[in-house]
Amino acid sequence: MTALIENCTGVILAGGENTRMPLLKAFIEVKGQRIIERNLSILRRIFPDVVIVTNEPEAYSYLGATLLGDAYNTRGPMTGILTALLNSQQPWVFVSACDMPFLSEDFIRAMLSKRSGSHAVVPLLNKRPEPLLAFYAQGLARAMEKALLTGEKRLGDFLNTKRVQYITVADSGACNTDAPLFINLNTPMDVSTHLTAEDRMRFEHQVRRRGKCLD
Repeated sequence: MTALIENCTGVILAGGENTRMPLLKAFIEVKGQRIIERNLSILRRIFPDVVIVTNEPEAYSYLGATLLGDAYNTRGPMTGILTALLNSQQPWVFVSACDMPFLSEDFIRAMLSKRSGSHAVVPLLNKRPEPLLAFYAQGLARAMEKALLTGEKRLGDFLNTKRVQYITVADSGACNTDAPLFINLNTPMDVSTHLTAEDRMRFEHQVRRRGKCLD
């Protein structure tokens, strides 16, 4: 059995507005399982404590995870990351978005060796950072809070002033291709592009069923 990472809290961010998807992105099913359920299971194999940051606790209470509401009424992923940092008792948090259907345990573990001497460990895809699948040091909390309170909401701009270790999937040796790990399902088009025919049929059924419930 692979050891748990004891000095880090696993975090799933489920606080997006979800305006471009006809149902909660976290509830889209991949191979018959909701994304949120699959990712929660993966993070529980890696970290002793896993939390979900969400402003819709009623939707996620059935999962039995600790639920955290945003610390500040400020939209954006940096607010969710700050909330996790302020509530974690560990020196690190690992953050993932709730709409990433291909989270990889191997890649997360491969990122561990990059933490030493850094404020954050962030993957790169085609030379672009992917900050919603990343490790963040507890020491960032004060600076991140100050940034939010002074109107700086862009996570990329904030990280540009910090010590960040970047890693590609090729560097990690965790798997052979970059793209699937970092896919986010933000729109129905993303579902059509990235999921299998069977999963697309499940999605269409979910949308129809939700429509009937709202009638």
